[in-house]
Amino acid sequence: MRRCLVLTDEAARHPFRASLPPHVCAVEDGKAATQSGWRVTLADMRGFASAYVACVVGIVAFIA
Repeated sequence: MRRCLVLTDEAARHPFRASLPPHVCAVEDGKAATQSGWRVTLADMRGFASAYVACVVGIVAFIA
């Protein structure tokens, strides 16, 4: 008897993945995957700067 070495999609499914709704495992098209909606804004820079200054002040206060 000849058996395939590679399982088909349905045979290789994990029980957890089979229980998920279809939209969770849906593959996005290539155009949406290559576009990045990640932009650094002024609010991001301000938040980073305030967190950095707060950490430095905390470390200096702990050392001094």
